[in-house]
Amino acid sequence: MNDYLEKILRGQPINYEAFLKKLPEAFRRRHRKLFATEKVKTNRWLVTILNETAFTELQDVTQTPVSRVDAAKKGNSHRHGTEVSFLLVYHQGFAHSRPDVVVIGTEFVDMGFHQARSVLVVENERNFYQYSQMLDFASETLGRRLELAECDVVLGGGNRVTRGAILGWLQGYEEVFCAFDYDAGGLQMFSTIAASLGNKATFVQPPDWQPWLAWFRNIPDTTERFTRAISLAEGLGFVPLAEAFRATGKFMEQEMILDE
Repeated sequence: MNDYLEKILRGQPINYEAFLKKLPEAFRRRHRKLFATEKVKTNRWLVTILNETAFTELQDVTQTPVSRVDAAKKGNSHRHGTEVSFLLVYHQGFAHSRPDVVVIGTEFVDMGFHQARSVLVVENERNFYQYSQMLDFASETLGRRLELAECDVVLGGGNRVTRGAILGWLQGYEEVFCAFDYDAGGLQMFSTIAASLGNKATFVQPPDWQPWLAWFRNIPDTTERFTRAISLAEGLGFVPLAEAFRATGKFMEQEMILDE
């Protein structure tokens, strides 16, 4: 968007139709009052600014925000990542059901425990709360015993763990086991983590999906999301999981593990 605005100011022709698609809705509705256009060639228009005040406002809105607060002032706080993130963690010494909290900023980490050698990142809250059962499931699929004494458990839902600062914190572990939903979203989360952590990251899944096929009950929202899941699974080398998607036409949500 900023490239379009700079070209308009310099009097250079732009693809006006593409420009309109990128305009914030409030400006798009009144673009005829803001701009006059003259077509100079195929898909290229010279644009004249009719309302300098509105154009300045548009520049301010589309400028990359410098902070979460600045982004909120521009109308959408989600345009800027949070400067501080909070993680819920079960770890050695926490015998009760209330997890500990880690505060992670861009230049600091505030935590009251030492990271274990390994960490199990659990996507969904219900499964995270049942961390003992999730450790058992991960142990079964991995063929090795994971205990809270040597493996922290982190809640990673809503793509939280794919934030840059949190990925940096996860680098402090030797092994990062990812227990996510078996769908396009879960695979995309793991793909992002693996791209950052490399071989440290392991996707928790049964070596044989055949006994689990009856637990694939979540119907994909769209065909595109279903094909995306298959593509991600195959791209990550999870061919048996891709075959399970094809065999059932469905996804498996993490909560099904608790019913197993």
